Amino acid sequence: MRDSGLGVGVDVGVCQDEASHSPVWGPLRTPPVTCGGLSLALELPALIRQLRAAWRARRGGPRESERSEASRWVEAEKEEVEEGKQDIEDRSTHLEADGRLNAGHAGVLLAERRGSYPLIDLHILKTSAQQGEVESGTRRKVKRLLSFQRYCHASRLLRGLVPHTPGSLHLLDDDYLGQAGHMLSKVGTWNFDIFLFDRLTNGNSLVTLMCHLFNVYGLIHHFQLDMVKLHRFLGMVQEDYHSQNPYHNAVHAADVTQAMYCYLKEPKLAEQLSPLDVFLGLMAAASHDVDHPGVNQPFLIKTRHHLASLYQNTSVLERHHWRSTVGMLRESGLLSHLPQWKSIYPIITYRGTYSIFSLTPPRQDMEQQLGSLILATDISRQNEFLLTFREHLDNQDLDLQLASHRHFMLQIALKCADICNPCRAWELSRQWSERVCEEFYRQGDLERKFDLEISPMCNQQADSVPANQIGFISYIVEPLFEEWYRFTEPSLLSQTMMGHLHKNKACWSRLRYAQTSLETQTHPQIDKLEPEGEGEEGESVP
Repeated sequence: MRDSGLGVGVDVGVCQDEASHSPVWGPLRTPPVTCGGLSLALELPALIRQLRAAWRARRGGPRESERSEASRWVEAEKEEVEEGKQDIEDRSTHLEADGRLNAGHAGVLLAERRGSYPLIDLHILKTSAQQGEVESGTRRKVKRLLSFQRYCHASRLLRGLVPHTPGSLHLLDDDYLGQAGHMLSKVGTWNFDIFLFDRLTNGNSLVTLMCHLFNVYGLIHHFQLDMVKLHRFLGMVQEDYHSQNPYHNAVHAADVTQAMYCYLKEPKLAEQLSPLDVFLGLMAAASHDVDHPGVNQPFLIKTRHHLASLYQNTSVLERHHWRSTVGMLRESGLLSHLPQWKSIYPIITYRGTYSIFSLTPPRQDMEQQLGSLILATDISRQNEFLLTFREHLDNQDLDLQLASHRHFMLQIALKCADICNPCRAWELSRQWSERVCEEFYRQGDLERKFDLEISPMCNQQADSVPANQIGFISYIVEPLFEEWYRFTEPSLLSQTMMGHLHKNKACWSRLRYAQTSLETQTHPQIDKLEPEGEGEEGESVP
């Protein structure tokens, strides 16, 4: 018989004469096979001597010919190992392209493999300064993993000393010290500085924020979540964002999550939301761009990337974010205690005065609803959602006691949170604008390098930051937030956001005019331009 588990493709069995003449097990004999040039049909002492001789030959024997032969043997072994590794990688790539990778149950929804970072040549971007940033990021990551707080954190878990007092912040108690804790007390304010919060939490802004919000809403108790599994899942999500992306990184995910929290607190929406709605809204906000490659969908299609083939050029990135999230949910086992199929789940609904509360749905339903929210962030579907939202407001037929209408409003809220940067205060908005344009320009450099058509807003020589932002605000942000303003009737938060939006658009217009007027000068004097009404808090434009 052939034992495929050996991995060397050798025939192992009992000799024919032994099998035919011995009705019972006879003396143990070594089958006549070879392995690595050594005969295994030997008595044990002879086999040991042969192994010793082969070992001396590898390490270099007394004769030069033996040393050279050993060197050739070692080199051949290295080549076989490298070929084996390449073969495994090729098989994994084909499996992923076929969509057969599944981190959990082989049901309707397949989970994307975590960390399948698109194979994009970024060597052109590695200038000396950027290499310094990568090294600095590595040092920060090592420091974060080896920090004393995390050590104390883990040791308390292993000793079973996790606090369970009312209002406890559980795993993050040791991290809620000083200024970070003070900032979390104001996490529901619109001027929340996510960049400062990320520095104060040592790069753990997403995990810290999500654990805090889960405690604020009581989601851990409501869904009976295991805190170790929750922390593991959130750690996976945070680590699967690529810190080398100027914009689509974990800080952006934390910023979107904080904005989503502000929108969930809007009085017209908060009165109707169930714990499940809040859970899905926060989870979708935290994971909506996970494993983002730093390039857009047209780039993946033009370069015939395997993700574009897998998802047939439709919502490529959003589908990848969704399936990656599902893979991490199943790998961490966060929802493993919930029923998986609808057939074993009793549909029971409790109608309250202001809202509808229902029991937790099956895992499959939760995964599908999570995907529906993440897919709504596809910018190519902007007009589709905007027209539907406008029709509901015109007809005044939104009934938030209906689960389908609440889900639609969660989609709209997530879309607003994803593109809310122009509605922030100038200093925060300007930083996000510069970051997203830097990421666009990197893609444009790659397209120029490979003689591809440069995508809109990605040509650094033709598309300035002010021009990009004015177009983005005019055609994408303003139409959506005007309808959100109508929906909130309007709330104080909506008034604040629209005020920032108009001031920031005016500032970008002045900057664009200044650049056009002074483009022939080496150092245009535009550092005194700032939005009107910012007062002392307004930052000057560098």
